Amino acid sequence: MKGRHIFILRMLTVAFVVLLAWPSLAGAQSFPRLKPLPPRKSVNAHAARAANADLPAGQAPSWQMLTSQPPVLNYAACGPGNPLLLTDGTVMLADDGCQDWWKLTPDTTGSYVNGTWTQLASLPSGYSPLYHSSAVLPDGRVIIMGGEYNFLTPVWTNLGAIYDPLTNTWTPVNPPDGWTTIGDSQGVVLFDGTFMQANCCTNQAALLNPKTLTWTPTGEGKFDPNDEEGWTLLPNKQVLTVDAYVPISPFPYEPTGTNSELYDPSSGKWRSAGSTVVQLWDSWLTCGELSQEPMKGPSFELGPAVLRPDGTVFYTGSNSCGPGFPGHTAIYHGTWTAGPDFPDSLNISDGPASLEPNGKVLMMASPGFGGTPSTFLEWDGENLTETVPNPDAQFDSSYYGNFLVLPTGQILFTDFFFVSVYNPVGTYNPAWAPRIQSAPPAVTPGSSYVISGHLFNGMSQGAAYGDDAQAATNYPLVRITNLATGHVLYSRTHDHSSMAVAFGGLVSTTFDVPANQEPGASELVVIANGIPSKAVAVNVK
Repeated sequence: MKGRHIFILRMLTVAFVVLLAWPSLAGAQSFPRLKPLPPRKSVNAHAARAANADLPAGQAPSWQMLTSQPPVLNYAACGPGNPLLLTDGTVMLADDGCQDWWKLTPDTTGSYVNGTWTQLASLPSGYSPLYHSSAVLPDGRVIIMGGEYNFLTPVWTNLGAIYDPLTNTWTPVNPPDGWTTIGDSQGVVLFDGTFMQANCCTNQAALLNPKTLTWTPTGEGKFDPNDEEGWTLLPNKQVLTVDAYVPISPFPYEPTGTNSELYDPSSGKWRSAGSTVVQLWDSWLTCGELSQEPMKGPSFELGPAVLRPDGTVFYTGSNSCGPGFPGHTAIYHGTWTAGPDFPDSLNISDGPASLEPNGKVLMMASPGFGGTPSTFLEWDGENLTETVPNPDAQFDSSYYGNFLVLPTGQILFTDFFFVSVYNPVGTYNPAWAPRIQSAPPAVTPGSSYVISGHLFNGMSQGAAYGDDAQAATNYPLVRITNLATGHVLYSRTHDHSSMAVAFGGLVSTTFDVPANQEPGASELVVIANGIPSKAVAVNVK
């Protein structure tokens, strides 16, 4: 009887928490748990930490603070968040919580650490999202959709906008017909270049027509709502997700579940991808009375997932309960096997992961949901090991972080306040590198050319977060280095013929040589996910 009374008391508590914690959304929608606003740190404290951020000599891998930090306009309300790599080699950075966006341009040696910042156009009136979907489209434009917050107010907005770097302008994008929410949902550019967007709070998804900015429904057969789930593009052109079991109403609430799903673009339908073996989403009921967050209710969060060059997906979990109960991981390779558990009490209840050029997965974990400090780990396919912490790790929880794979092979990191880069050790397997098949022997500044080859989209999307943010870099960049001066410039690429990861077939892209490209003998490389091709000679006339 005692056990039955405890169970009844627990379920009554869950009912109370659920009814208080989640907003009532109309229709067959899920009830998302609100992620906290990012912390606001003092500029003085940051300056002191930055001044002492140098790591011991000879330590590798390492972190470097950017010489210049983005000049956000209001640190009390905003901060650098979701970074995106434009196809001209610059980094576009959201000033999360405000309408400002910033661009980081590498210096003439190609260094992002010593790059410069310029302000980009602000978002359209009425739209200032935090925790939203994002993608770089094959034509070079950037789309963002939704937002858990708008102007720091929790609304799970259905607004969106598309950015054109050629004109430095934003254009509003209407939501799919009938959608009242998009919120902190996931998006992905499919193998054929089509952008697919989820509705955070239903099982709906839609495909974007980039010319008309209109939507077509897709995603029939989804097992559960999209809320808190991430999408991973696979070499077979399908999309993998792990279900978070967010209920479409407060009850019934299922405290356990290990289902995963695959989206097939050819049919537009979802089907089961089998059991993940271990539970990856957060449900504190599975921890019993030992939970370190009693009666807070499940977060339903998942960690990020990264496709590795060996074709496996390393999927991280968020369901740790405190000391003695670490979060799980799982490995997808057509079927699922359990991966290594995180070190004691760590998990990734939202947070970043990234594929390093050496094939390792870098990730940011922390204790429980929103706990500090953060711990940085690497997975090499056999071992999960701790790596050197970021200078601000003691202040950060995993959900503060965002990763982006730079063309240099470094991993850019933001945490709502400063920007740094992680310098991995080791190098890539030459078999993973792009291979140029056809390139122009001579180019003229201000003109456009077509280049083709293999593995132009890399072996993976690169970085991952899940819902809330995406920073994929599975598209080709073109870098030209003048042999006399050593100066580096990127040509803007666009209209890639494919976005398929780990694709060995022929891919072409158009590149626009910048008007200030220096004349003379030069070398050209194609880069995908921080891995360069062998250089080919090109004469800039």
